[in-house]
Amino acid sequence: MLRTILPRQAVLLNQFRTGAMHSRMQMKPHTRLWTSNLIGKRFHGHLHKPKPGEELHVTFILKDGTQKTFEVAEGDSLLDIAQGHNLDMEGACGGSCACSTCHVIVDPEYYDALEEPDDDENDMLDLAYGLTETSRLGCCIKMSKDIDGIRVALPAMTRNVSSTDFE
Repeated sequence: MLRTILPRQAVLLNQFRTGAMHSRMQMKPHTRLWTSNLIGKRFHGHLHKPKPGEELHVTFILKDGTQKTFEVAEGDSLLDIAQGHNLDMEGACGGSCACSTCHVIVDPEYYDALEEPDDDENDMLDLAYGLTETSRLGCCIKMSKDIDGIRVALPAMTRNVSSTDFE
């Protein structure tokens, strides 16, 4: 699946293709470079390893209905967790709450335990495809003990509309 990439990512891709990358950043010639891998691994490697006994759990319900459960650390965002485990969550804005591509549908059992969405998140949620009563942005949900065991579904599709489209 092709994805829209951020300007900085486009520069890196161009540098890779032309061989102009700084030598310490160069990839081996046989490395396959896909934009989804670049977005997921190059720019969202912010996961922390949970300390023993302090693991939290999150379950993602994928578009095909399969479920993936992960042990995560407190403070990790659902966007970082999904991308760190190569799940199909884009996060086109890099987790800055400026798009709706990390839209998730939170299990109603956990929705009330989350902090209220702020105005920026609500503005971006208005642009999300398939909005529900328990929709949130994955970049705005940080793991905590209050939501240990949270279950979120990835919607069938996302719409890449960002706040800069209206400037």
